[in-house]
Amino acid sequence: MSPVKCMEPQVGRCRYNVITHLMSASHSSQFHIGISGWRYPPWRGTFYPKEWPQRRELEYASSQVNSIEINGSFYALQRPQSFQAWYEATPENFMFSVKGGRFITHIRRLQDVKAPLANFFASGVLCLKEKLGPFLWQLPPSLKYERERLETFFELLPRDTRAAAKLARQHDAKVSGKAAMKVDEVRPLRHALEVRHASFQCAEFVELLRAHDVALVVADTAGKWPFMEDVTSDFIYVRLHGDEKLYASGYTEAALKEWARKLRVWARGSSPAGSKLTGPKAKTAAQGRDVFVYFDNDLKVRAPHDAQSLAHRLGLSKKPPTPGGLESADAFEPRHNWPDSSRRRR
Repeated sequence: MSPVKCMEPQVGRCRYNVITHLMSASHSSQFHIGISGWRYPPWRGTFYPKEWPQRRELEYASSQVNSIEINGSFYALQRPQSFQAWYEATPENFMFSVKGGRFITHIRRLQDVKAPLANFFASGVLCLKEKLGPFLWQLPPSLKYERERLETFFELLPRDTRAAAKLARQHDAKVSGKAAMKVDEVRPLRHALEVRHASFQCAEFVELLRAHDVALVVADTAGKWPFMEDVTSDFIYVRLHGDEKLYASGYTEAALKEWARKLRVWARGSSPAGSKLTGPKAKTAAQGRDVFVYFDNDLKVRAPHDAQSLAHRLGLSKKPPTPGGLESADAFEPRHNWPDSSRRRR
């Protein structure tokens, strides 16, 4: 069976009947502020309007935030048709981050993963085209720092879409007949690593990330796992799992104000005052840095509101989110695009 092709988007297929928060398209930024995932039953009737169709939840969510972290790819290989549908359901200039599979990070624990990586990149991620942002690789709490293990893994990671397609062609039977390896344009690919063992809190690890141009995830986990704010690439990747209670607590206005302060400094290419550093301070990036932030505090239905509130503080929206969301679909207005906020400087 021949490989699955990523279809061109069908103009007019998706209607973006959603509220427009954003400033005019002339406004430009390098901030990508959003949520981790979008399919959560407690969000229905709270973040999502009452009786909003589940099949259109991504369409709505992508109108309220300009980036979403796909986390279904962590639990199982997705299909090209899914990635294609996600591409078509979202506005222009929207950006996805994609979480790498747990088979690679948690089961194989980064070892002997060339074939699993090939399967992952053949599963359809390339169908996201210009909406494809960084890849997130989250390590399990039991995995300790081992330089050689990480170096071997980093060297396997593709750094552009052409390299990803080349790796994808080495897939095994798990994705035979349902692989997508077509590249519409050669684009750079970025990678971020989230660690959860205290042994990673060493300067050698920070320098290793810089040597391989992999971003260290700044993970706020209510004190459960390591918190490091070292800059190791040309972009910043932040995951906010909860300020006081993991996956549950929301962020106060004071906390969001402090995060906004840090994000602005990182975006300018500097390091915020008071940063918790494990290694030497990063050099200032005169061209600035792209910033990706995802709220993962979804248990109490706080993630969407917190993401929208932070985006408002950063000047990405004209007004803060409506408390409790909208009552019905009748209040929606079209959303066709976001301002282009991707610098992709490589």
